[in-house]
Amino acid sequence: MTPTLVEHRITVPVDHDDPTGPTLEVFAREVTADDGAHRPWLVYLQGGPGHESPRPTLGPLAPGWLERALVDFRVLLLDQRGTGLSTPYGTGTRPEPLDAAAEAAYLRHFRADAIVRDAECLRAHLGVDRWSVLGQSFGGFCVLHYRSRFPDSLRETLVTGGLPPVGRPPSEVYAATHAALRRLEAAHLRRHPEDADRLARVLDLAAAGGLRRGDGSALTPRLVRTIGNQLGLHGGADALHHLLERDPRSPAFVPDLEALLPFGGRNPLYAVVHESCYADGGTTDWAAERTLPDADHLTGEHVFGWHFEDDPALVPYAATARLLATHPWPRLYDADALASVDLPGAAAVYVGDPFVEQRFSEETLALLPGVQGWVTDAYLHNGLRVDGARILDRLVALARGTA
Repeated sequence: MTPTLVEHRITVPVDHDDPTGPTLEVFAREVTADDGAHRPWLVYLQGGPGHESPRPTLGPLAPGWLERALVDFRVLLLDQRGTGLSTPYGTGTRPEPLDAAAEAAYLRHFRADAIVRDAECLRAHLGVDRWSVLGQSFGGFCVLHYRSRFPDSLRETLVTGGLPPVGRPPSEVYAATHAALRRLEAAHLRRHPEDADRLARVLDLAAAGGLRRGDGSALTPRLVRTIGNQLGLHGGADALHHLLERDPRSPAFVPDLEALLPFGGRNPLYAVVHESCYADGGTTDWAAERTLPDADHLTGEHVFGWHFEDDPALVPYAATARLLATHPWPRLYDADALASVDLPGAAAVYVGDPFVEQRFSEETLALLPGVQGWVTDAYLHNGLRVDGARILDRLVALARGTA
């Protein structure tokens, strides 16, 4: 099967409540099977925040869920604002000299609420009455806001590893995800007890300034500990183990370690706006840092204020990140509205997920009439990437009552 690809570009306001103000471009790629031009639409909302939509590469590198989706849908792959072929954010696109206050004001419009409004503009542009949406991880946050704000635009909603808490402060979220990662770290060391001494050796070397990037900057011990994010991903524990079995003085060690870090200069948007995605009202105030029980364990998808000190590629974003950490965010979800919307859907909740807390996802699931839950320990957070066809097939069946 060779699908048809059509590119869509639209111009939208940075602030949808100020349609006469500054604008940016949003890109989306339509993917349609040979015989699928009349099938209903499915919009894919990517994880992140700050990640572009996957590319429809053909063959074994194609997202497994995409081929399955094309059986029932024509698919729209949305590059969320600031990512991919939408107007980018980061080095080269920032004004000089930088006005951190102006940049923080700009990035206040990069959360789920603005992304959903962008999707609504695309829906109007394409002349679509109602469509289905699939959200992975942060994409699920966007889906929940969509249900809360524009339910009449939706046929059904599908979520994998991404039902966010409603009304809980970020401090509770990050305390729970720290605890989940501790459990995964303990399980990893039961499987590979030798990794404890190996990690200690790496941390000692980092503390002595012995782990140097290509630009000469040092990898600090607290940056090294963030490789714990791999424990929540399929294949991640093996990647961590194989890193630690290597001699840390080898020339390949630092590049391999860098590849496992969650945040960095290649995608600064991911780091700068990350905590704000969990702010269902109130400020974040470096919630992950405030709730870290101690500094002697691995950390995961937790952005800390010191990221913008220890990583040279993130240092230029420090002032902007500090302003966003103190910004009072509006609510993203209306619990009463969600409970009043009897809209078909299905959501996969992953047991022990250190990225999106299972207990809070199940609380949210209980708010959603019409949404069938699938709580499973068969997958980690990136299950859609590794077994996407099977996961999407089950979600569609659950949403339509044929499972």
